[in-house]
Formats: sequence, structure tokens, C-alpha cells
Amino acid sequence: MKQPRTAASHHPETDPITGLGNRLVLEDALRDAQAAASNGTSPAALLLLNLDGFKAVKSSVGHAAADLILQTVASRIRAAVQENDVVTRLGGDEFGILLPATPLARAVSAGNRILAAVEPEINLGSANVRCTASMGLRTADPSRTPAELLMEADLALGESKAEGRNKVRTFDPATLLARQLERQIVSELGHAIGSDQLVLFYQPIVELATGRLQGSEALVRWNHPERGLIMPDKFIPVAEATGLIPELGRWVLRNSVAQLAAWRRDPATAHHDFSMRINVSAPDLQSLEFVDDVREALSTAGLPPESLVLELTESAIIQNNELDRYTLMSLHRLGVGLEIDDFGTGYSSIGYLRKLPVDHVKVDREFVRDLGKDDTQLQFLAAIQNVIRSCGLDGIWEGIETVEQAEALRSIGCTSGQGYYFGRPVSGTEFTAQLKRQETWPS
Repeated sequence: MKQPRTAASHHPETDPITGLGNRLVLEDALRDAQAAASNGTSPAALLLLNLDGFKAVKSSVGHAAADLILQTVASRIRAAVQENDVVTRLGGDEFGILLPATPLARAVSAGNRILAAVEPEINLGSANVRCTASMGLRTADPSRTPAELLMEADLALGESKAEGRNKVRTFDPATLLARQLERQIVSELGHAIGSDQLVLFYQPIVELATGRLQGSEALVRWNHPERGLIMPDKFIPVAEATGLIPELGRWVLRNSVAQLAAWRRDPATAHHDFSMRINVSAPDLQSLEFVDDVREALSTAGLPPESLVLELTESAIIQNNELDRYTLMSLHRLGVGLEIDDFGTGYSSIGYLRKLPVDHVKVDREFVRDLGKDDTQLQFLAAIQNVIRSCGLDGIWEGIETVEQAEALRSIGCTSGQGYYFGRPVSGTEFTAQLKRQETWPS
């Protein structure tokens, strides 16, 4: 098995900082191990190690001290493995370790031993620092190329960091499948926004005392030509990560207000006087064009501003920067409604409720779900309702699934609700049919 040369040799296959072999050495070692496994030897184990928060540490201590950290980590890894194990530096703060003919359980044990060896403080002279690390593990399957094995070990490394760091995460093929699906979604979502693949579903928001329709929340779905209806939790995070969320948001805005305008023009549905609710993302608030987009959509549809309510999560609305405040105040002056969504899952600060230019608060479904399980829960919800009312806001309660929940909330002064008891999200065609055949919700 090929071993790294010394730092002094400055060979093209040697990392000049740590003296370890580089990626070329690791790939050669992988090929040798796979060839041996094809002849009956147990597969090798590939470990990728990445230091947690190293960029911040480097900024704090400087380049020379950062190099000393890398050298120390390299020495500790080398000391924690066996002599014939291959230790390499792949660049930055990432190290690759190959354990020849090593069963999975023994590889996991070795990985934990390496992580423990890396963790003690490193003396930099003027300061001591402690570096934890995350690790991905992939068995060196002979059917995979070195590049594929490195990519799959890196996926496992990413899972380790996502799960809290400082642990060994073994590669799971399901992770690869999810990543492949994500890449496919990225490549197809832009086309879907510009074609007829996106559809809107609508869910009623109801006055608890009368069952009268107060609003309709527009919820986007992706009607994929091959995979069928894809729910938003599968593609909206991808849209956010790839910069497509503003384009997606504009599509929802234009089409939802156009649908509301169509309902108001139709004599069979026009007698229902309700608003359209749409979800707004944090990037929307950061866009200088967003207020103009809202104004143009309403103007094109011929709707007054008060017919639209924008739902914003607490985390999106409480960024406290100048652009967010400007956007919120501009929307408020325009006359559209502003609503904090999922209240109770984020900051939930009474101070923010009093200061923000919002009109409504939508209370998260988790609070309603516990009704009936705890005798004090209704008193707790009454306190929340009083706080919302004392701030001059309207409260909408999510997650109402039974008549008992609806009656309990009405008994403590709650005025508006949403949930499966009143109606599930349905297509525009089905919602139109509901508007035509019923006056109150549930039917």
C-alpha cells in the first residue's frame, strides 16, 4: 500500500503543510484496495474527516497558526491508526484515511478513535484551541470508482455535520438517492415554474362563531409529469437553496390573486367576501422589487390591497434589518394585510408583536393539538389569545380537526380558525365548487 512521502521532498503527491500524501495517493490506495478485494480480500474502509468550524478558527488565529493546527491534527490522526493505514490531506481542513481490509464495525471504532485523538487542545504558543471534527465512512466497494467512493463518503460527512458534528456517519444509499432527486428537482423546477406544471390548492380560513369564510390560503403543488403531485416540502427548500424562490413566489402571487379576481367576477361565487392568503419567504422581503410585484399583481387582477394577506414566518419577519423594515412598512402603507405565520415556534416575543406593522397572528397547530390532553391547556390558549388581542391583532388558530376543538377555542374568545375540520387543501376547481354549493364551513 502506497505511503506518503516526507514534507521535505515536495513531491507532487505530498501535501507541503502536513507531509501527508494528497488526493492522488488516496485514489491510488483505493484502487489497490479494490483490486485486493476483487481477489477475495475484505473491502477497505474509506474515512473522510473535516474539522468543525475551522474557517472561523483560521480567521481568529491567522494562517501560520492554522498551519500548525493542520500539522498537529495530521500527527494525531497518524498516531491513532495502524502503520499500514493510509492518511492523506485532501485540501483545506479535510483529511482522507484508508483502512485496508477493515470490516464496518472495526472501521466505525477506528473513526471514533480518530475523532477522540483530534479533540484535545492544541497549544499555539499564545493560545490554546480545541478542534472537533466530523467524519463520513464508506466501505470501498470494488464496483465503485474512487471518485464515486469519495463522493459518497463526502455525503456521509455532510450528514455527520448536519446531525450535530463530532461523530462518524456511515454512507447510506438513500442519501445518495435523495441527493440525486434533489439535483433532478433543481434542473426541472425552473422549467416547471414557466410551464403549466405548478398548481395552487386552497384551504379555507373560517370565522368560528358563524362558519363564514374569511380567507383562503393558497398552497403551491408541483404536478410533475412523471412523479405526480409533489408536495411543497420536497421542492421549496430546493428553490430556496438555488435562488429560485423569488420566481416561485411571483408565480404564486400572480396566480392566486388572479384566481381571487375570477371568483369575485363570477356571480355564482362573488357573494363570498374573503381574502387571499399567500406565504412569503425571507428572500422576498430582501428583494427591492417585491413591493412593486405585489402592487402590479393586484393592479393587473383589479383587486384592492386589502383583499391580499401575506403570511410571513417569525424567523422571516424578525430579522431586524433596514431592508426588511422598509419592505414591511411599504407593504403596510400599500394596504395589504400582514400576518405572522406559525406563531409560537420561533421568537414569540410580545415586544415584536407590538412593534411590527402586522395585522394578524396565525397560531401554530401544536397548541391546538394538545387540547383535551391536559386540563390546563385551554387556559394556556386563552392567555395566548388575550396577549394577541391586547396587541390589537387578530388571531387565527391552525390545526383544528374536530368540532370539539373548534368549540373550545370559540369559548375562550378565539375568532378565526383553519384546519381539516373546515376543509383540507383542494384544487381551484374543487374550491370553486365549494363556493357555489355552501355558505358555511364545514358544509
